[in-house]
Amino acid sequence: MFNALVVRKDEESGKTSAAVEQLTLQDLPEGEVTVAVDYSTVNYKDGLCIGPGGGLVRKYPHVPGIDFAGTVEASSDDRYKPGDKVVLTGWRVGEAHWGGYGQKANVRADWLVPLPTGLDSRQAMAVGTAGFTAMLAVMALEDHGLKPGQGPVLVTGAAGGVGSVATAILANLGYEVAAVTGRPETGDYLRSLGAAQIVAREEINETTKRPLEAETWAGCVDAVGGAMLARVLGQMKYGASVSAVGLAGGAGLPATVIPFLLRGVNLLGIDSVMQPYENRLRAWERIAKDLPMDKLEAMVHPATLSDLPDLGAGILKGQVKGRVVVDVNA
Repeated sequence: MFNALVVRKDEESGKTSAAVEQLTLQDLPEGEVTVAVDYSTVNYKDGLCIGPGGGLVRKYPHVPGIDFAGTVEASSDDRYKPGDKVVLTGWRVGEAHWGGYGQKANVRADWLVPLPTGLDSRQAMAVGTAGFTAMLAVMALEDHGLKPGQGPVLVTGAAGGVGSVATAILANLGYEVAAVTGRPETGDYLRSLGAAQIVAREEINETTKRPLEAETWAGCVDAVGGAMLARVLGQMKYGASVSAVGLAGGAGLPATVIPFLLRGVNLLGIDSVMQPYENRLRAWERIAKDLPMDKLEAMVHPATLSDLPDLGAGILKGQVKGRVVVDVNA
């Protein structure tokens, strides 16, 4: 028997409920690798899956948790053996497939990545999907020519999970980070991560009729989308790039093509779910090397399985700051 957060749906009312239950290995879906989960975390998608589902959950009962880190217990795949430390993000685990909110998980071997040297399971989940996505965003900017000294790099939604890690990584790499937040009380927190400048959300949260403004930003990690992304595109320096990682401000993009045509601005889409294996390895190795662990620890809020229903509701309301690390065995 082991503990897991199980979401059930009442077929008559359509309402869902989430509670910690005891399951057996026979309850788990099929998979080539059985993992004893150490830690998981809380992401926006998790909030949807703990609650109404957001169209992500295919069938109930369901165990959410879109990422986890732990130890291989059994494997029918030669790439992994009992005792190996592994991490999983993406592949619709926790959505279409049972995820990390249990003490055991069965998954496909292709979905796993060896835990990189220098990280333990807890640190890996302090990074989690949010930090993995942040590193992919930074790597994309670098691959398109971004270097320290070219000017300030903007991070929108900076107090959130992706934004927090992006801010810490960029600052550690020597970039001048301008952190955007709608919560003034997070200013000290963002400065502790290395932000050199705090930008109030209302300064760039509205669309403007001017397709181009002063060339301000050498790069941008954008977790907001919507009107803010449209505005930022017109403020990018010539040839600069924006890594788009989220849509907290909406899925629409009320923009023109002028920044692309007259300034050569690049809009880079960042997907962490279906990322190829080799790039996953590259990102995790960069995380182990370039993310300062002391800054990472400052973002962490501990939680247990029983805390998840409240945390899931809270993250959907924008009430979760930094990174929540869930000890599934506590």
